[in-house]
Amino acid sequence: MLIDVIGDLLPSAIAVALSPVPIIAVVLVLGAPRARSAGPAFALGWIGGLLAVSVIVVLVLGAGSDPDSDDPGISWFKVAIGILFLVMAANQWKKRPKDGQEPETPKWMATVDTATPSRAAVLGAALSGANPKNLALTLAAAASIAEAGLDRADEAIAVVVFVALGSVTVAGAVLVYLVDAKRAARPLNAIKRFMSDNNAVIMMVVLLLLGAKLLGDGLAVL
Repeated sequence: MLIDVIGDLLPSAIAVALSPVPIIAVVLVLGAPRARSAGPAFALGWIGGLLAVSVIVVLVLGAGSDPDSDDPGISWFKVAIGILFLVMAANQWKKRPKDGQEPETPKWMATVDTATPSRAAVLGAALSGANPKNLALTLAAAASIAEAGLDRADEAIAVVVFVALGSVTVAGAVLVYLVDAKRAARPLNAIKRFMSDNNAVIMMVVLLLLGAKLLGDGLAVL
């Protein structure tokens, strides 16, 4: 059962990991004068925010669900999240830069490269726990965990797997930088540029696929 649940939450975890905004943000933090302290602080904030939201949602949904009952509550929840993802995918497609147009950079990113460790930690937590896209993805993963009726130990393992996979790009970028900052600078900047240029398209594809999956999973049970 645990393996099945991990399989169900894999798409959401990978979508969180591939979200362009935190990847761009962590590269900017790693370009700051205090990168060796601000980078790990950002990663810890990201992991902490993702973990907190995951635990809260699993506990709330788990308390209101009974795996032995015919209550379709979580299935309807998946349908709602699936529809939300499809709407978000359409919005991302509309917001994509036209040919020859520079992608719009959020104003808050202008000061990220001067972030202190404490501010970097808060930013990491906000991007993982309060970002609407990540919140929706975490809700989808938590719904899969809560629906399975796992015991507390297996729920904890599933949450840890989700957080670990969802944090692999952010934590990985920090680790690569700490190992060899000079050698890491060029590939990290190339990734940042790619993610910035293709932010809307990447998120549109991810949200479209996840939306279709969740909608199908929810409707299959109803």
